[in-house]
Amino acid sequence: MPPLLALLCLAVTSVLVAVALGSVRVPPAELWAVLTGDGSPLHRTLVLELRAPRALAAFAVGGLLAVAGALMQVLLRNPLADPYVLGLSGGAAVGALAAMLAGLGAAVVSGFAFAGALLSTVLVFGLAHGTGSWTPTRLLLTGVVVAAGWGAVITFMLAVGPTERLPGMLYWLMGDLTYARTPWVAFAVLGAVCVLVIPLGRSLNVLARGPLQAAALGVPVRALEWSIYVGASLITAVAVTTAGSIGFVGLVVPHMLRLVLGNDQRLILPAAALAGGALLALADTLARTMIAPEQLPVGVITALLGVPTFLYLLYRSR
Repeated sequence: MPPLLALLCLAVTSVLVAVALGSVRVPPAELWAVLTGDGSPLHRTLVLELRAPRALAAFAVGGLLAVAGALMQVLLRNPLADPYVLGLSGGAAVGALAAMLAGLGAAVVSGFAFAGALLSTVLVFGLAHGTGSWTPTRLLLTGVVVAAGWGAVITFMLAVGPTERLPGMLYWLMGDLTYARTPWVAFAVLGAVCVLVIPLGRSLNVLARGPLQAAALGVPVRALEWSIYVGASLITAVAVTTAGSIGFVGLVVPHMLRLVLGNDQRLILPAAALAGGALLALADTLARTMIAPEQLPVGVITALLGVPTFLYLLYRSR
């Protein structure tokens, strides 16, 4: 079976599992009846109004984060690159949280998140570059420091924010899909990103070998790099505003795919969208069922998967 077809089957299966499992299990026959327009009113409400939007939102956010991670790793030629590790998620979270505390609308929240992620990108790459070229170690260290700085800003905002809104904001910052009822914006952005980025696969393959080689082969390096900067910031902002700050999806998924599929970005990018979506949908299902009827933030599950992977990659890159 072709790898993309296998990943598509995995993606569909992950969404169906997310819809069927929870504190109340929906049997396969009843799930099929609901999806074909029948089924009991209780199961129709449970599946169509509660679980399906959340599962689709998880899939879209996971796909966005995985694609953003794959793009950052190509740009930096570093398997440790990830929107969460490099501080993009922290910058987006600060922007979104500031807009929320100001009582602004959803569109403005997304705009603030994009501005925060883009500012974080400029800070990380500007500070890491300095007066010379950046190295993977310098870039990683700069990203960790910037992410810690955003964490301090978030802590301050939570300390001075309204007490009654504190639990909800904390869960959102840890990565929470409880209130993700409108996945269509994230899906639209994921589809648009795939349509725009996949044709650039050949140029990204050349860029992965270094900017000098890419320029020698006629690739517009500076324009492509800035497109990745802005695109990764936009992707991260949409993911953060939909589900909060979820880490390590963009680190784990592209790395695992490269081990299996190689380094061809024409295959890695669509595979990352499918595999990242499937991973986060299954992680959210696990977060909902581990201590049911209570729920864990999905960011806890992805961190438990991502931290050992990050340490392993860091060990290998010594």
